[in-house]
Amino acid sequence: MDLPPGCNSTLDKKNQVCKLIKSLYGLKQSPMAWFGRFTKSMKNFGYTQSNSDHTLFLKCDEGKLTALIVYVDDIIVTENDTEEQLKLQNYLSQEFEMKDLGDLKYFLIIEVARSKTSIFLSQRKYVIDLLTKTGMLGCKPADTPIEMNHKLCEDMDQEPTNKEQYQSLVGRLIYLAHTRPNIAYAVSVVSQFMHSPNVSHRNAVDQILRYLKLAPEKGLMFSKNGDLEVVGYTDANWADSIIARRSTSGYFTFVGG
Repeated sequence: MDLPPGCNSTLDKKNQVCKLIKSLYGLKQSPMAWFGRFTKSMKNFGYTQSNSDHTLFLKCDEGKLTALIVYVDDIIVTENDTEEQLKLQNYLSQEFEMKDLGDLKYFLIIEVARSKTSIFLSQRKYVIDLLTKTGMLGCKPADTPIEMNHKLCEDMDQEPTNKEQYQSLVGRLIYLAHTRPNIAYAVSVVSQFMHSPNVSHRNAVDQILRYLKLAPEKGLMFSKNGDLEVVGYTDANWADSIIARRSTSGYFTFVGG
């Protein structure tokens, strides 16, 4: 534990004790100390810590890549170098108390299913729980996540809605968009009104939920060779935005491949 600012370090340390509040010290400094030691161990083993995500560690050797990402006490390792993976597992087992749980099946509410040719990521349970919590499980499904040519803006003469509930719901939808890029645009629209939502904004969120009810099991499909292709397209709408008077331009997104 590090002494808090302002502590008199000149006191006789042999006869002094420090009473800690667990919520302030036990839950903060312990994980930091563990992750600091973990980072040092990974670097000593030849891995590089990513600057964009400090929980990601990479090792590239002669065109072969091994990636490790850690979240609290869960670790995922992926690679195209089986020998390096075995070395890493043996090294971590010696440094820390760890056990191999086998192929990834569930991580951060993301379900992982495998076939001979592909890997499928979905958040089906997350969607079902979200619909249940919002009372939308028995709703009528919608064909689109947002109305065509919508006129959502900030200064709408509408009754305000519950701000905290709206923010919590949109936050959940933002996380869901990781495996459901087909709702990304609709979520980006409703997230613009987090500070002052009204009934029309909440109705737009409910539209997204009704769209999710249509097929809660949808997700992302990876091929076994590691390629993922996600294609998104939106045609230009000729400065139809009420807020910025800008066009929603067309785009294609390719991840991997």
